[in-house]
Amino acid sequence: MASARLDYVAPWWTYWLHNFPHFTFYFQPIDNTFNPEEANYQQSLICMACIGAVGLGLSLLLLTIYLVCLCCCYKNIDEDTKRPETCCITWAAVITGLLMCSAVGVGFYGNSQTNDGVYQLTYSLYNANHTLGGINNLVAGSLGNVESGLKQNLQRLDEIFATRPDYLQTLRIMQMSVNSVIRELMVLPDVSKANVDLSAVADQTAFIEYYRWLTYLLLLILDLVICLAMCLGMAKQPRWLLITTMMFVALSLILSWASLGAGTATAVGTSDFCVSPDKFIVNQTKDFLSADVAHYYLFCSPNLPNPFQQSLTACQRSLTTMQTQIQNFLQFSVPFFPTAERDLLGIQRLLNSTEFSVHQLTALLDCRGLHKDYLDSLMGVCYDGVEGLLYLSLFSLLAACALSTMMCIIFRVWTLMGSRDKEYDDIDEEDPFNPQARRISYNPRRSNIHSFYSYTSSLGSQASPPPTSQSASNVAPPPEYMNQSMLFGGSPRYENVPLIGRGSPPPSYSPSMRTTYLSMTDAQIRHFGTDFQV
Repeated sequence: MASARLDYVAPWWTYWLHNFPHFTFYFQPIDNTFNPEEANYQQSLICMACIGAVGLGLSLLLLTIYLVCLCCCYKNIDEDTKRPETCCITWAAVITGLLMCSAVGVGFYGNSQTNDGVYQLTYSLYNANHTLGGINNLVAGSLGNVESGLKQNLQRLDEIFATRPDYLQTLRIMQMSVNSVIRELMVLPDVSKANVDLSAVADQTAFIEYYRWLTYLLLLILDLVICLAMCLGMAKQPRWLLITTMMFVALSLILSWASLGAGTATAVGTSDFCVSPDKFIVNQTKDFLSADVAHYYLFCSPNLPNPFQQSLTACQRSLTTMQTQIQNFLQFSVPFFPTAERDLLGIQRLLNSTEFSVHQLTALLDCRGLHKDYLDSLMGVCYDGVEGLLYLSLFSLLAACALSTMMCIIFRVWTLMGSRDKEYDDIDEEDPFNPQARRISYNPRRSNIHSFYSYTSSLGSQASPPPTSQSASNVAPPPEYMNQSMLFGGSPRYENVPLIGRGSPPPSYSPSMRTTYLSMTDAQIRHFGTDFQV
């Protein structure tokens, strides 16, 4: 059927997905015709969804093998071996981050495309539902006017014109015309069931699509947060951040493989429908629509006649005939039967209303309106919808690969952190070149340990004049930079103290500098003299 259509051609990716092998749980191949109510076809879609489970199992197996190898290699490292270089890990993290960002970009595009396609589908379904609802209302209203209003008015006219056999004969002809209109209106299909089905399908589709869109959006945001957290973890290397990132990576890995399975199954099932949509719709509407009516609206070809045109034409002719007869009654019978004017005018109003409804039915029953909604829904589902699902499947695959690589990188960073801590633990704390020496808390007993420069400074200070008694009481507190150096370094850092404040002259100095040195106050000499004792 799809080959006979001139205005709709299924895209190539639907044929590609349609040709995927369909298997049952017992690995028996089945027909790939879209039939969601059949148990074997449902099993084939479930098998498609199991692709995600297989991918998750492979990822966990590879991660386990990598972790075992990493632990074994870490135990075999010699103590004299240098710390491993992190250049490769850094580049691997950069490439993984770029891959994740690319996957997220593909995911955003696919999520938007799928949402656009489903929105176009629901919009077309609501339009078709509105058209079918209008047809139901017009048919029901026309039948109500003809059966109740016209028959009652004709019965009263029959009583009024009882003395005129010619008028009674005309009323009999009008009664036959009314019966003909009722019969032709009853021939029109009852599309109330289709109306209810389309409305339910549109509501359910919109509900599912909203939560599907929201779920993918949260998954995309989660992947971006994980990528950022990994970068911070590699830069700062706090263990709690790496553990938290590892947990969220595992969660996102599971969700990515699950979304890949669900997206693949949905894309394959939708492609099976898109390749041959007419056959499925004819089978679904055969209970209340005949095959020729369904084909008329599905194809809307000029070569296909309107199956309702004959009934509508007969109704129009009958109504026109009754209009002419009522005009004759109003012209010739009212002067003799004034009481008949009210019923005649009532019949005329009902005929006008019914004739207007028949004109509206003629327009609504034309195939162009419903066929346009049908094509719009197919374009939305088979083009934008399936294309978006393919992009979402690609996103899930790329994200799963990137997340697996992230897990390997986090494992490697964790081992490097352990190796670094072990190297620091092996360093002697008494080593003057130990980087951790500055992190040792300040000990007042160790503040009198002097360096070579302190010893020479004390020798040089012996030649200084004795302190005066006036300055003995004015002892100045130690400078602020010395306090800070004692707090954070454990002992005063005399190399940061100005040369004048050290209590010893520099190796080479000018006479003015020596004069300044000799003019030190007693408080300064008393303060530094204690520290510079040998």
